[in-house]
Amino acid sequence: MANVFTRLVDSIESDIQAFLDKKDEKNPMQALNHYLRQSEKETEKVRQLIERQRRLKDEFRDERKEADLMADKRRDQAEIAEKADEHELADFARKDYEEYRARAERLTYSEIEAVRQLEALEKKYEEMNHKLKDMRLRRMEMMGRENIARARHQINKLDAGAGEKPYSRFADMERYIEELEHKVNNDYYRHTFDSKIARIEKQMNSGDASSESNEKMV
Repeated sequence: MANVFTRLVDSIESDIQAFLDKKDEKNPMQALNHYLRQSEKETEKVRQLIERQRRLKDEFRDERKEADLMADKRRDQAEIAEKADEHELADFARKDYEEYRARAERLTYSEIEAVRQLEALEKKYEEMNHKLKDMRLRRMEMMGRENIARARHQINKLDAGAGEKPYSRFADMERYIEELEHKVNNDYYRHTFDSKIARIEKQMNSGDASSESNEKMV
């Protein structure tokens, strides 16, 4: 299983490196997304293999414990049979004991090997996750550069349509807004100016009328 996993990881790493080495890729974002999806799928397969390896390790451990228990049981039974002069039973117990001891030793070796392979698989799995994170970061960087390139392209199209220096349309828009504000302010001042003069004139007329009335009374 470890050899299969190693070949799988090497294949993925080779594909990733091949992509990173392509300097003149026609559509780098599309290619990166493709490799990222494939790598995520392969990484998930590896995660599932690790789960299977963990279960296998636990099965070796459980089987080894059971074999140890049965070996101890047969050893004690052989001693009891010998003391009771039950030689046939004692021989059977000793033979069974040897078989369980051999099985326990074999399972112990298998358990140790399963643990060693599991640790190696988990280490490789972490390396693959780091590579995936690097690829996701690379995708974010490329998306940023792509957005800048599209923005510049759009600005250049605006500039080409205006036939003037860069940002001329935006400058024209700002000037238009400033002129509109100036016109609104002038209209407002002119309107309030007329209102103020009319009010003053009315007050003056009212004052003159009051003076004439006072003179008549005198």
